[in-house]
Amino acid sequence: MPKVRFQALAESRKREHTSISEEGKRSELFGKHVFNEDKMLQFLTREAFENVKSAIFQGNKIDRKIADQVAEGMKAWALSMGATHYTHWFQPLTGATAEKHDAFFDILPDGRAMEKFGGAQLVQQEPDASSFPSGGIRNTFEARGYTAWDPTSPAFIYKTTLCIPTIFVAYTGEALDNKAPLLRALHAVDQAATGVAQYFDKNVRKVYATLGWEQEYFLVDKALAKSRLDLSMTGRTLVGNFSAKGQQLDDHYFGVIPPRVLSFMSDLEKECTKLGIPVKTRHNEVAPNQFELAPVFEEANLSVDHNLLLMDVMDEIADRHHFSVLFHEKPFAGINGSGKHNNWSLATDTGVNLLSPGSTPMKNLQFLTFFVNTIKAVDTYEELLRASIASASNDHRLGANEAPPSILSIFIGKQLSNVLDELEGVSKGKLSPEEKTELKLNVVGKIPEILLDNTDRNRTSPFAFTGNKFEMRGVGSKTNCAKPMTILNTIVAKQLTDFKKEVDVLIDKKGLKKDEAVFNVLREYIKTSKRIRFEGDGYGMEWQEEARRRKLSNNKNTPEALQVITSKESLELFKEMNVLSEVELKAHQEVELGAYIFHIQIEGRVLGEMVYNHIIPAAIRYQNILLKNVSGLKEVYGAAHKKVAESQLNILEQVGEHIVQIKKLTDEMIDARKRANGMAMSNKKAQAYCNNVKPYFDKIREQSDKLEKLIADDLWPFTKYRELLFAK
Repeated sequence: MPKVRFQALAESRKREHTSISEEGKRSELFGKHVFNEDKMLQFLTREAFENVKSAIFQGNKIDRKIADQVAEGMKAWALSMGATHYTHWFQPLTGATAEKHDAFFDILPDGRAMEKFGGAQLVQQEPDASSFPSGGIRNTFEARGYTAWDPTSPAFIYKTTLCIPTIFVAYTGEALDNKAPLLRALHAVDQAATGVAQYFDKNVRKVYATLGWEQEYFLVDKALAKSRLDLSMTGRTLVGNFSAKGQQLDDHYFGVIPPRVLSFMSDLEKECTKLGIPVKTRHNEVAPNQFELAPVFEEANLSVDHNLLLMDVMDEIADRHHFSVLFHEKPFAGINGSGKHNNWSLATDTGVNLLSPGSTPMKNLQFLTFFVNTIKAVDTYEELLRASIASASNDHRLGANEAPPSILSIFIGKQLSNVLDELEGVSKGKLSPEEKTELKLNVVGKIPEILLDNTDRNRTSPFAFTGNKFEMRGVGSKTNCAKPMTILNTIVAKQLTDFKKEVDVLIDKKGLKKDEAVFNVLREYIKTSKRIRFEGDGYGMEWQEEARRRKLSNNKNTPEALQVITSKESLELFKEMNVLSEVELKAHQEVELGAYIFHIQIEGRVLGEMVYNHIIPAAIRYQNILLKNVSGLKEVYGAAHKKVAESQLNILEQVGEHIVQIKKLTDEMIDARKRANGMAMSNKKAQAYCNNVKPYFDKIREQSDKLEKLIADDLWPFTKYRELLFAK
C-alpha cells in the first residue's frame, strides 16, 4: 500500500469514536439559537414586535426608528447567548453562502469601549461586491454592493456570531444573489394564487409556496479523502477502477446505520435543532457510504435558507467526526450519485394545502384548479425548469439510470390521468344541471377516494405528483434550491395570472357561472398540456423518441440548457412577473456559463496533474521492476527466459501501451483546453469545454483504470474505491 494511503488509514484508526450521548427532548432544543417569535416577545418592545410581524406577513417596511428597537433587542439576546460578532448572511451567485463578521465591540469618542449594534447595521451593510460573480453587471473596480435585511427569515446564532439573513444587490440595484429573485417570485405566486384561491374561499389573504427538500450526500473518511487530489480539488474522483463490490447487492439501502455515521448524524441533528432546522428523517441511501436526511416542510424562503445553512453545518460536524462530506452529484463512477429532491406545494393563510384533494366536490375543484395550472405551467416553460437544475456536476447524474432524464415530463398516476381525461371530454360552454351534478359527483367528487389507493410512484419522472405536492427530482445535491424554486414559482405565478384573466372574461363577458368558467378553462389546459404527461419509463430510449415526437426539449448538457434563459419568451416572463430584469437575466446566464467553464477547466487541470505527476511515474516504476525481474530471469534461465517471463513481458507491453495512450490523450486534452480558453464569448467557450475538452476525461480515465488493474497495489498512487467506500 502506498505511503500516503497507509498514513491516511493510520490517522483514521487513531480517531476516537464518539459515543451517542443523551440529547434530551429535541422539542426543548428547537430554535434555541434562533431569534424567533418567543425571543422577540421577550426582547422586543410591543411596537417593534408588531412591526416585525407585519413585515413578515404583510410585507410592510420597517422604518429606521423601529429598526433601532429591533437591533437593540436582537443585540441583547445575542450577547446573552455569548455572541461576540454579527454578520449579514447572504447567497451570492457562487451557489454557496457568504458572510463578513463585525464585532459588537466599538470605541466611544471618549475612549471607552461598549457593545454597539443599531438599526443601520441591522438593515444594511456594504460588503465588497467586486470579487463576487456578477455576470458583467459590475466592473471589478466598481466594488460597492449592499446586503439588506430579510425579516421573513429569522436571525440565528452560529458559533459566536449573530447571522442576519439578507439579500445582496449591486449599487445600481440589480440582484447579485439567489435570494432576491426568489423573494420576488414568492411574492408573484402569492398574489396570483391568492386571487385564484378566492374563487373558492373569500377569506384567503395570502398564499405561501412551501418546500421540503431531501438532501443526499456521501461521507468519506477525511484522511482518505485528503489523500486524493481529485476529491480535494473537484469534489469527485476523476479516475478510479470500480470496486468489486458496489451497490449491486442493495444491502446498504435502508440498512443499519454504522455507529460512527450515527454519531455524526446525532450531533448534526442536535445542532440543526438548535438552529431551527426541522430535520426529521435519516437513512442509508443506495450507494455505499451514501446517506439522506429530510426536514419537515417549511415556507420556501426559510426552507432554502435552512438547506444552505445545513450544508455549512454538515461540513463542520463531519470534520469533527473525521469525515469529509461530499455534495457532488457524482463523486464516484459506477454507483449512484446524489440529488436533492424539491417537494413543492402551495398553502393558504387559512391552513389549506391547495394541492391536497378535499372531502367535497368544491374543495376538489380548487385542488384541480391548482393541479392543472401547475401542469400547464411546466408544459409551457419546461425548458426553463430544466435550465434551473443545470450545472457541470449535475450533467453527470441526469439520465444516468439513477436520476430523471434531462427531458421534463410530469407523472400524475393512472387514476388522476383518468380524471383529467374525463374532464377533457366535458362539453364546452354552459353546463346543464345534470352535467354539473355528474361532473361534481362522479368525477371531481371521487378524487379523495382515488388518491387513497393511488398509482405506484415513478422514480424516473423529473416532476411527479405524490399525493399533495409535486416532487422535482432532478435538482442536484449541491444546488441552491433558490434557483429551481425561483423558476417554478415564477412560471406558476404567470400561469395562474393568465388563468384568472380567462376565467374572469368568461364570467363577465360570456355570462358563465364561476364553476362553469373554471371547468371550461381547465378543459382547454388539459388538452394543450397533454404532451408533458408521461407515465412510463423515463430511462428508456423509447421515451426519447416519443418526447421528440411530442416536441419536448432534450437539453442534455448545461451549455444547451442555459440558452433558454435569455430567450424572448423568458425575458418577457420575468419582466411581467417582476422577478428578474433583462440585465439580471443576462447576468445570471453569464455567471452560470462561467461556473460551468471553470468547473470543467479545473477538472482538466487536476486530471493533467494526476496523469503527469502520479499515474505515469507509477506506471514507469512498475515497468522498471518488471524489467529488472525479466533481466534477472535472463541471467538464470539464459535463452529460455522469454518463455519463463512471458506473462511479465505481456504485462510490460500492456503497461507501455497504456502509458503511450494516456500521455497522448492528456496532451490532446490540454491542447483542446488551451483552444477553448482562447474564445472570448462565454457561450462558445462553454460549448468548447463541453464538446471538445470534457470528452477526453472518460478516455483518459479508461486508460488510467486499466493501469490501476495492472500495477501493483503498493505502487498505485491513489486511494482506491474499495477503501474510500468501505472504510469504517
